[in-house]
Amino acid sequence: MKLKSFDHMNCSLAQTLDVIGERWTLLILRDAFFGKKRFEEFQKGLDIARNILTSRLGRLVSEGILEKRPVEAGRFEYVLTAKGLDLQPVLLAMTHWGDRYRPHPKGKRVVFVERSTGEPIAPMAVRSGDGRVLGAREIRATPGPGTRTKHDKSHDEDRKAGRDEQTKGVRKRAAKR
Repeated sequence: MKLKSFDHMNCSLAQTLDVIGERWTLLILRDAFFGKKRFEEFQKGLDIARNILTSRLGRLVSEGILEKRPVEAGRFEYVLTAKGLDLQPVLLAMTHWGDRYRPHPKGKRVVFVERSTGEPIAPMAVRSGDGRVLGAREIRATPGPGTRTKHDKSHDEDRKAGRDEQTKGVRKRAAKR
């Protein structure tokens, strides 16, 4: 099934989903964070069709999330880039959500720990600029400088000046009467 592209949407979430929103892609990234690097490791661990895995790995490479490196004759490994590593908080937040709302009866499926201490990490949280944990109702979105595009502004200017398509149509019909 071909997924609809969100390229036309001026929305950071839509643009992110366009790249990593397909579920196999997220599981490939999960396995990459768990240390898998070879095609066969991903394929065996996920029990994913080879053509789908090839497609998803290709997209992650073309997006700069994974780097495809030759390791021996005709063999490659896929390594997370800095851009890929930046997705770790996203995957951790999704895992923590799953632990909370889709728990296993015996407890957490995976416990994430700090490498240097072996201590569990804190659940992912949104923090204020001064470090306080914020709840969902304490945050609001405001338009940023990238919200309005040049096209949006010119369309607004056309509308205000009566040059938009709908206004033109109304004027033509009125002129015919």
